[in-house]
Amino acid sequence: MQDFLIVGGGVIGMMTALQLADAGHSVALVERGECGREASWAGGGIVSPLYPWRYSRAISALSSWSEGRYPELAGRLLEETGIDPEYRQKGLLYLRVDDVEAALSWAREVAKPLTRIDADALYAKEPSAAPGFDSALWMPTLGSIRNPRLGKALRERLLQMPRVSLHERCEVSALIRDKGAIRGVATSQGAIRAGQTVVCAGAWSRALLADIGIELAVRPVKGQMILFKALPGLVGRVVLKDGRYLIPRGDGRVLAGSTLEEVGFDKQATSEALESLHASALSIVPALADCPVEHHWAGLRPGSPAGVPWIGAVPGFEGLHVNAGHYRNGLVLAPAATRLLVDQLIGCEPIVDPSPYRLSD
Repeated sequence: MQDFLIVGGGVIGMMTALQLADAGHSVALVERGECGREASWAGGGIVSPLYPWRYSRAISALSSWSEGRYPELAGRLLEETGIDPEYRQKGLLYLRVDDVEAALSWAREVAKPLTRIDADALYAKEPSAAPGFDSALWMPTLGSIRNPRLGKALRERLLQMPRVSLHERCEVSALIRDKGAIRGVATSQGAIRAGQTVVCAGAWSRALLADIGIELAVRPVKGQMILFKALPGLVGRVVLKDGRYLIPRGDGRVLAGSTLEEVGFDKQATSEALESLHASALSIVPALADCPVEHHWAGLRPGSPAGVPWIGAVPGFEGLHVNAGHYRNGLVLAPAATRLLVDQLIGCEPIVDPSPYRLSD
C-alpha cells in the first residue's frame, strides 16, 4: 500500500506527487490518459491571472505565492530531466483596459509593478502591435511557461523517482470505501490502495466524488486556442486585449487564445472559434496575417464558483482530499495550490490560510 494515491495526472497532480516524494513518501499517480495531456497541455502558460485586479483575495493569495516559484521549478526540471519548460519573463502589455484606475490601485496595494505607459513606450516594447493605441498598461514582472514542456518535464522527473509509480491509461471507476474511510481506487487495471487519496482530476473530479454523495461544484468549460508559425521576434512578449491574448514562444511561434464555452465535455475544435481567434490575433498584431495557423485545439477547464478551487480534506471521509476547480488559472495557481494541500497532508504550517478553499461539511 502506498502512502498517497493521486487521481489525475495534470500539472496539479504531478506537482503534488513531486512534493510528496520529495518529502520521502511513496506515491501512486493514476491518470486515465497520459500525464500532462489534458487542460495542463491545452492552456497558454501565462503565470498570472489575465486581469489579476479583478479576482478575489483567495485567488490573489495563491497566485502571488506561485508566481515567484516558476523560475526555480523550471531550472530544477531542466537540470534533472534535460527538458526545458522555457520559463520566459518578458512582461505583459495590456491594450484597451476599461478599469485602469482599479488596476493601478490594486498594484499599489499589493506592491506589484504595473504602470501606464504612452504610445512611444508601447511601440518601443512591441513594434508589431496594431497601430492607433495611445497608451497601455505594462506589467514587467509577468512570466510565461511552455506548458506542454512543463508537463513533459514533470512526468519525466516522476518516472525517475523510485517512490513514485505512474499508472497511465488507467481509468478510475470508483473510490474504495472502508466504512468511513477511503483507501484507494478501483481502476481498469485493478485496485490501487493507499493510506490517503487525493482527487486532482480537473473537470472530471465532480463525477468521481458524486459516487460517494459529495457534490463538488466543478464543471467543464471549453477553451479553444490556435498556434501561428511565425519567425522569432515578431511578437516579443505577452499582449492582452479585450480578454484575448498572444503568447510568444522561444522559437517564434505565437499562441492566440482563448474561448470560453459552456458545452459540457465537448472538446471538438470549431471553425467559428478559429475565425474568431484569428481575427482577435490580427487585431493585436496585424502581421500575423502572413503567418500560417499551424495548430488549433480545445481543452476543458475545471470551472468553479468565482474560479476559487477546492483544496483540502473531504468532510465525512477519512483519508480523502481534493484539489480541483482552478478554472482558468490551473498553471497560475499550481505551485501554491499543491503546496497548500501538501502542507496539510504532512502536517506543516500552511503557506496561506486554507479556510477559503475548504469543502463545507
